[in-house]
Amino acid sequence: MDQHTKAKGNNSNLMIHLGPEALIIHNRYQVLSIVNDILIGVWFLVGSIMFLYPSWKEIGTYLFIAGSVEMLIRPVTHFAHRVHLKKYTTVNIATSNDTLSLF
Repeated sequence: MDQHTKAKGNNSNLMIHLGPEALIIHNRYQVLSIVNDILIGVWFLVGSIMFLYPSWKEIGTYLFIAGSVEMLIRPVTHFAHRVHLKKYTTVNIATSNDTLSLF
């Protein structure tokens, strides 16, 4: 059985099987955005604390860079939530020249 499946056919839910139990994540794009926001806060908070100590300043700078990258991920997740690619296929109906588009 696949470890990751869509819960109840809903595109916004994700079910992760953990042995006899399953973790169901509702509104996966919103959850991803929330986790991303938490990580941004962690990177900037820890980076700010490291800036107080001269020996940790370089590591703090890298955490600020990681936080900035995470800030770029936020609009990407919002965009991905609203735009989905689907395979586009056409089927020719034998009785006419009309084309039926299936999604």
